[in-house]
Amino acid sequence: MASEETAKAPPTQNTPLIGNEQTSVTTVDVQDEYSFLPAADAAILRKQVQIPDINASFFSMFRYVTTYDSVLLTIAFAAGILEGCAKPAMTLVFGQLSQVFTNYFRYNPYDNQIFFNGTYTDMFFNGTYFNGTFYNGTESWTPYNSTEYGFDYYKDFMENYISPEEFQRTVNYYVLYFVYLAIADVVLSYIMMSIFIDRGEILSSRIRENYLKSTLKQNIAYFDRLGSGEVTTRISSDTLLIQDAISEKVGFIVSNVSTFFFSFALGFVRGYKLTFIMVSVAVFILLTFFLSSGRMTKYYKLALGGVSTGGTLAEEVLASVRNVQAFSMQDRLSLKYDKFLAYSEKYAVKAGLAAGVMTGTMWLGVFSNDSLAFWQGSHFLARDELSVASVITILMAMVQGTYAIANISPHVRSITNGTAAASKIFQTIDRVSSIDSSLETGTRLENVNGDIELRDVRFIYPSRPNVTVLDHYNLKIKAGSTVALVGASGSGKSTIVGLLERFYPTLAGEVLLDGHNIESLNLTWLRSQIALVSQEPTLFACSVYENIIQGLIGSKYEDVSDIEKRALVIEACKQANALDFINTLPNGLDTDVGERGFLMSGGQKQRIAIARAIVGNPKILLLDEATSALDTKSEGIVQEALDRASKNRTTIVIAHRLSTIKDANCIVVMQKGKILEMGTHNELLEKQGPYFELVKAQKINQQKEEMIAELKNRTHHTAESSATSETASSSSASIDEKEVEEKDAVVVSEKEHLLKLHKTKTGKSVSSMQLGEIVDDEVEKDYSFGETVGFILDLARPEVKYNLAGAFFSGILGLSYPSLGLFYGRCLEAFRSYPQDREFMLHEVSIFAGLFFMIAVVSFISSIASLSLFAFTGQKLVRRIRFLSLRQILRMDISFFDRDENTTGALTATLSRDAQAIDGLSGTTLGQLLSSVMIIASSIPLSIIISWNFGLVISATVPIMLCAGFYRFYILAQFNRRAHASHLSSAQFACEAASSIRTVATLTREKEILDHYHVELDALIKQNRPATHYSAFLFGIAQGLVYFILALAFWYGSRFLRLREYTLFQFYVTLMAVVFGAQSAGIMFSYASDMGRAYQATKNIKRLLETKPVVDAWSQEGEELDVSEVKGQVEFKNVHFRYPTRPQVPVLRGLNLTIKPGQFVALVGSSGCGKSTTIGLMERFYQPLSGQVLLDGKDISKLNINEYRKYIALVSQEPTLYDGTVRENIELGSTVPVTEEQIHAVCKQANIHDFIMSLPDGYETTVGSKGSLLSGGQKQRVAIARALIREPTILLLDEATSALDSESEKVVQAALDAAAKGRTTISIAHRLSTIQKADVIFVFENGKILEAGTHQELLANRSKYYELVQMQALEATN
Repeated sequence: MASEETAKAPPTQNTPLIGNEQTSVTTVDVQDEYSFLPAADAAILRKQVQIPDINASFFSMFRYVTTYDSVLLTIAFAAGILEGCAKPAMTLVFGQLSQVFTNYFRYNPYDNQIFFNGTYTDMFFNGTYFNGTFYNGTESWTPYNSTEYGFDYYKDFMENYISPEEFQRTVNYYVLYFVYLAIADVVLSYIMMSIFIDRGEILSSRIRENYLKSTLKQNIAYFDRLGSGEVTTRISSDTLLIQDAISEKVGFIVSNVSTFFFSFALGFVRGYKLTFIMVSVAVFILLTFFLSSGRMTKYYKLALGGVSTGGTLAEEVLASVRNVQAFSMQDRLSLKYDKFLAYSEKYAVKAGLAAGVMTGTMWLGVFSNDSLAFWQGSHFLARDELSVASVITILMAMVQGTYAIANISPHVRSITNGTAAASKIFQTIDRVSSIDSSLETGTRLENVNGDIELRDVRFIYPSRPNVTVLDHYNLKIKAGSTVALVGASGSGKSTIVGLLERFYPTLAGEVLLDGHNIESLNLTWLRSQIALVSQEPTLFACSVYENIIQGLIGSKYEDVSDIEKRALVIEACKQANALDFINTLPNGLDTDVGERGFLMSGGQKQRIAIARAIVGNPKILLLDEATSALDTKSEGIVQEALDRASKNRTTIVIAHRLSTIKDANCIVVMQKGKILEMGTHNELLEKQGPYFELVKAQKINQQKEEMIAELKNRTHHTAESSATSETASSSSASIDEKEVEEKDAVVVSEKEHLLKLHKTKTGKSVSSMQLGEIVDDEVEKDYSFGETVGFILDLARPEVKYNLAGAFFSGILGLSYPSLGLFYGRCLEAFRSYPQDREFMLHEVSIFAGLFFMIAVVSFISSIASLSLFAFTGQKLVRRIRFLSLRQILRMDISFFDRDENTTGALTATLSRDAQAIDGLSGTTLGQLLSSVMIIASSIPLSIIISWNFGLVISATVPIMLCAGFYRFYILAQFNRRAHASHLSSAQFACEAASSIRTVATLTREKEILDHYHVELDALIKQNRPATHYSAFLFGIAQGLVYFILALAFWYGSRFLRLREYTLFQFYVTLMAVVFGAQSAGIMFSYASDMGRAYQATKNIKRLLETKPVVDAWSQEGEELDVSEVKGQVEFKNVHFRYPTRPQVPVLRGLNLTIKPGQFVALVGSSGCGKSTTIGLMERFYQPLSGQVLLDGKDISKLNINEYRKYIALVSQEPTLYDGTVRENIELGSTVPVTEEQIHAVCKQANIHDFIMSLPDGYETTVGSKGSLLSGGQKQRVAIARALIREPTILLLDEATSALDSESEKVVQAALDAAAKGRTTISIAHRLSTIQKADVIFVFENGKILEAGTHQELLANRSKYYELVQMQALEATN
């Protein structure tokens, strides 16, 4: 069994658990992966991906303590130790009072009977009544003048006799010690808990910081294997587990360990023989404890592995939610996520079983201790080796000691969870990066000219060791020159950028800057000399201004004043042609761009990224498809700006769009890692080699002048009529909208209050108002305690039988304490017969010692059963919550994801954290809570039945403790609510940084990110500190109340005993049942923080699951189209639209257009004009504010959304693939099973089949997280194949070929042209060569149609489109 478990490892997305959950999944052996390579190459590649195997210990979680922390923690440890001593000290007082009680009751002058020789006899002197008489008709026995015969009857004939007055005085004396202990416990508990909670939060924050710091300095190959979702899971969920393990749980464990040791020390002092006998039980408990905890740690580590890998998948899915909804992938990807949850559940249940065995053994030991103590203690008492006080003290001390171990066991889970999580986190923290950006070593050159040379470079990606990307590559780039790299996708162009940025090391050869090997240069300094604009620009969730000034990091302008920085930013924006559109934004440069810049269009993001690159005036500029997302007009202007910016600096341009690089000093044509030819644009054209063929493939029709002349003499029919009528309708719309547009123009330039006035004046559609109401409900809606509990019970309904069975066994375990009180009272009653009737005492005690052992066995079985059942049901619930939460999130409309609070990082963290909080309240914790409730519920009635007035008074103290504990729970719930937003914010920030690691590394933002993260965490700590102290004080009161109750019980109970109104049996049954019940209640409230987190998490989950989006992907309502009736006619009627997150910015202003069935239609226009918004409305990502979108004459808002989307396929601007095989990614495009032939056919259409077949595993090749193992063009072609396999009636292409090289684009465009036949195709394009054959081209401007027609017709108009074509014409430079 053990060997089988060892062989199993957490699933990775490269090896998903498909189908059978029991499948053994093994990780790839890194050693074997590179074994076929030369040893030197293998060592370099292995170093980039190896992760150390760290087994964290408890103390290693305190690795970041300072001297100040050490002092405070020492105080907390000392307070915990002293607080733990209070319980053994209590047993001393308890033992002395028991001795007083038994002495007082051994001789009872008010009873006419005593024990003697095992029989009841009359109170004697020579067998007769002594001076017996009656008073007032009531029989009474009073010796007259007992001292007149020369002796004191009580003193001389009743040894150890205590008078009522002396009895009360003695009890009062000892009761004061209980009061002193109570006060000490309140103070010590407060000190201990406040320090541990506060330092726990601070130390976990340092771990978070160091984890993020270590993550940001890792080499890029590390991230090729590690998804950013895993980083989110670690920083949001696993660090909370560590915080839990090093804060209040430590206080509980220190206190209980102290109790354990001091109890045994006291036992040895009072009676070493009896203590030695009882040590055997403690040894048994400790052995079980260590064996079981080892198993628990192992299983929890495996369970955490499954959750974190699933978190990476969830992060991928949430980051591409538009793609997920467009292809109706929600359920399929959710089920894939569930496979990882199933793996995690399997091992978490096993860990719960181990916890059940451990806790059951604890109870077996605790009650066996009672049995052994009374059985052997009675023999020592009978032999006069020990007094009653010593026996009771040793018994209570041993019970407290073993009970302390039982108290530790529920908290061990937190420690094991924390160490398991720490092992994962410290793997990253302790990993030595092969390329470490944090090192200060390396040369910093005085002056940088910009001469670059790649000398005999050989390179292989660690993630694809079978493919040599560059082989003996040589290239020299002179300082100040512009060099363009062109070639097919996968030819190694982007690899050169990665090598210059030192993202990866070379296997052979060297990369030189001004003659210096870049590996000898300081890495941060090197990257600060280089500015990179990548193919898919990454912006951060802050303002436009804050994004752009990140380009100043490491430059000479880094520390200039804000005024100077703003001037530099404005100038950079002008150069990047970004200032005009920035000025139209609500807050100009200070407008927030949203997560990953989602509030900006592709072109706007790219221009901001270009401004960020040039603002610091870098010596080297790397442009990796820098203008690919720009429209033609913007591209021309930005290209001029880039041409100016490239002067006096070395510029390397990677381009598929050859019009952008015709002015380069040198163009390098690459193929499969080798250089085919080099030269200027004209030189290469003259050679008529590979470059000439590339240009020819992209060249726009040069015969346009002749065509224009011909068009003037032609009569326009069909297509022209359609276009002309459309243009007329558009012009009409322009007139209708003129006034609104003018108002909007004024509004943008006015102050904020005018914005609000205007927004109030313009009406919103019903759907927009409903959307606003949903947002308000989500923010404000709260749930009562009853609603929350009812919701979680409803979620757990499928396991109701198991939960009831678990509750039943917990109830049986809870009845053990009332039974304990009954048996304890009978044993102490038996001690009354000592010393007169020793045999009777031994006989009575032996019977009840056996019954104690019976309780031990029953408790052992009940504990294992209840905790195992609750672990099973708890993990089922956690899995269900995670699965349902992801499905519900994916159900939401796209406006949900546009909100600031619903970023990818925040949602991924919520998936991990809230379910983790529910998990913390299941299993061991839930079993203990229900047992505690049963103890209280059964003890109070029993005490009232046995001694109603005494029982009522003692029971009245229990609600006080319950209220104190409940109020602490309430305070923590409020605290968690306040902290919720802060934790979300910091987790989101860390996730954003990790998922954009290449951009972070390029901008050398590591220090800035860490400083910002530190500020966020520090603010959170300060915000939480008052609640921490308040909570700790209430906990101290709850702890001290136990001793106050004992003091009250002995003082008040002694009054009844003094008057002989109750027997010892009645007193001890009431005392033991209620007081131990109160102690159990104290244990219950040690889980208050868990309950607080679980309560808040449940409300979050309920709020999420009950939210109904405006555009509901689950909706069964709406008309279902008959496939035979769907022709593909699309019509927009007077559509107005504004994004819900930016209602003040109009996007579409009365859009009117008609697309006939089977037409190939192109949408062109400048960035931000509404093209992509049109696609979004077609997909029903949003609802129009007014107007209609029609399919075949039917309003799409009236159609069933899932049936409607079956007829549409989308290929977006930034292709999204998911970790898995190529086959799996293509199959995601279809909602029905597809054949191998269908897959091959669509891949051939998309020009990707041959490439896939060239891979080692063909269609079974893993694409990596977010398709990272494929180039941009390869990813796009797989995405196109995924769209084509859907066999759509309507094909939406949002810059579908923008990432392709010219050669691939030509073939794919031909395939798309063929695929467009028989279906309606809508294409958004900036590269006009791809859409010149379109049936109708719609030119957008300011959210309306400016002109429409065919390519030739629009050229004839000599308007906007003609201007765009002129800008893109490819002609040889004269």
